[in-house]
Amino acid sequence: MLTIDLRSSVPIGEQILAGLRRLIAAEQLRPGDELPPVRQLAADLGINLNTVARAYRELEQEGLVSTVRGRGTRVTADREAPRADAAASRQRMLSRLRDALADVKLAGLNRDQAAAMVEAVLNEFWADTGSSEPGDGVGR
Repeated sequence: MLTIDLRSSVPIGEQILAGLRRLIAAEQLRPGDELPPVRQLAADLGINLNTVARAYRELEQEGLVSTVRGRGTRVTADREAPRADAAASRQRMLSRLRDALADVKLAGLNRDQAAAMVEAVLNEFWADTGSSEPGDGVGR
């Protein structure tokens, strides 16, 4: 289920985008699943429909969803379309991970607690496997 926090410093559009990406990554939304219409999701969340439309467009640019006028928006992939600059994309992900772990440390958690938290989140997305896929090294 998608939720947003109107009091968060994270812009609402980014929360929607991150939430939908998370649902796709966790396979709670799978290829073929239909997303709620823009107007419906905006009404359900109590936000401007243009904010939802922008998030849907971003997901479409990433190759995760496809919108057909009059037929709705459906999940089309469980992975982003390959980008021209894979190294920049990995650096962006690494930066986000560093930011998240900095927040964990600043919240007062120790290394073992942080590791347990990271392991729990990894299990949300890779519950059926115990290892990463080949070629997923951060330093590449």
